[in-house]
Amino acid sequence: MNPRTKADISEPISGDRLYQKRAREALPILVRQAKSESSIYYSDLANELGMPNPRNLNYVLASIGRVMENLSAAWKIKVPAIQCLVVNKKTELPGEGIGGFLIKKEDFSKLSQVRRQEIVQATLSKIFTFPKWNEVLNFLNLQSVEFNSSSLNDKAAHFRGGESEAHLKLKRYVANNPLIVGLPTDFPCGKTEFSLPSGDAIDVSFCGGGYWIAAEVKSSISPEQDIVRGLYQCIKYQAVMRAVQASEQRERSARALLVIEGVFPRKLVPLKNMLRVQVVDKIKR
Repeated sequence: MNPRTKADISEPISGDRLYQKRAREALPILVRQAKSESSIYYSDLANELGMPNPRNLNYVLASIGRVMENLSAAWKIKVPAIQCLVVNKKTELPGEGIGGFLIKKEDFSKLSQVRRQEIVQATLSKIFTFPKWNEVLNFLNLQSVEFNSSSLNDKAAHFRGGESEAHLKLKRYVANNPLIVGLPTDFPCGKTEFSLPSGDAIDVSFCGGGYWIAAEVKSSISPEQDIVRGLYQCIKYQAVMRAVQASEQRERSARALLVIEGVFPRKLVPLKNMLRVQVVDKIKR
């Protein structure tokens, strides 16, 4: 039976159970990501919600999905399955539970990787272009969590600072410890100040065995505006690195991540998630 009242439509996320409370917190974050045309990793969403275990997002996302289905039935338009924005770091795909919300006649888990990617990409396109996300939040009495980074961007754009001794030491430490960026301990050490064809220099570059990982490094004395700058530098480096791989007819698998010695500022978490930059923090030398 199609939901007929506002209470019926919002019922999956309107209760007092923990997963329902988290769903009400998560949905505005997903709307923010949709407006930024950016998916978000399970671990990053869990972190932003203050959840220690990303696996517990299953009930949260499923309840959001049911609300989207209820809205579709009530409004007689297709409200996309916005929970499809939450993806696995390794596969860049949502969990298998998304299948029931995307396709009705096929078993999503049994489809080929290519077919699943096609289905997810088509859904993401619909999510990014859906014009009524504000109405969805208003109908459910939820506040948006839009993040305005203009002042942060301005400070980062005008930040000037030379290389400190702390930055130099941290670069060397990261270069000698590939485990920091998720590589095996026996992986060859990275190269510091690795030059790209664009004229940029990567703080630390790890290359070999099908991997190419760039680490933009910020020491414990780096101010907030320098960390913001580092997020954008990672985006630039990754784009150039993948362009290099394309020009050399190699698989475009390069990644750039931000490594900071201190604790990543909590206020910058929304920006990090909108930009989809991986951050490794709390580095102890």
